[in-house]
Amino acid sequence: MVIEINIIENTKNRLFFDLRGVDHTFCNMFKEELWNDSDVKVSSYRTGHPLVSVPQIIVETSKKSALDAVLSAIKRIESTNKKFLAAFDKI
Repeated sequence: MVIEINIIENTKNRLFFDLRGVDHTFCNMFKEELWNDSDVKVSSYRTGHPLVSVPQIIVETSKKSALDAVLSAIKRIESTNKKFLAAFDKI
């Protein structure tokens, strides 16, 4: 899977970007994982028509940088996926 990120806005407490190459499944998982961070005050995405538009993610934080929150969420998702694969391999 090739994912392309196009940053639209990047300030300390706000990150807004396009995420080409993903679908609703990934966006929902990512959005929900961001909510596990107590410093995240906005975590959402939007998309137009599913066949022709690119999802846009918005993250806002209260203290730490929004970019740090995104990177932490990615690490947690990676860890969860590794645990899932390990459990699946045991079957």
